[in-house]
Amino acid sequence: MDRSRALALAALTTVLVLVVDQAAKALVRHTMGPLETRDLLGDTVRLVHVENHGVAFGRFSGNAVIVGALVALALIALIAYFATHLDTPLVWLPTGLLIGGALGNVIDRITVGPVTDFVKLPHWPAFNIADICITAGVVILLIVVERDARRRERQEQTAQEVEHGPADHA
Repeated sequence: MDRSRALALAALTTVLVLVVDQAAKALVRHTMGPLETRDLLGDTVRLVHVENHGVAFGRFSGNAVIVGALVALALIALIAYFATHLDTPLVWLPTGLLIGGALGNVIDRITVGPVTDFVKLPHWPAFNIADICITAGVVILLIVVERDARRRERQEQTAQEVEHGPADHA
């Protein structure tokens, strides 16, 4: 894939995540009171207005410096990887999901204070669209990295076979 196309797709994905995430959070903040709960799919999926002061289901609550440093380090590492792997198939997708999700929660911290979470599953802390995108982004990034490593391995093996002939499997 063309490098500029990968950049454009990552940027588009980031913007889409931000728009959907921020719109959903605004809707929850304006239509539900704090801790108000509504059944969405019976008691399996509920909407609940939770104000999360930490990260990863409330961890590091009250430690804005730690939260900011963790987010900044993760984004720097991601952007560095992306910038050096623009030719990797589909790398733009997890990059856009991760950056959009991280920025969606950072925007909440800057503009609202806590992050607005609103999806609640049984036996699981509340989360939001940004969290879904971050989780999906991590999983997809692992798949993309693994597939790329295998692709590069095959290319290297093919190049060696061309140079030295096929390996003898006797």
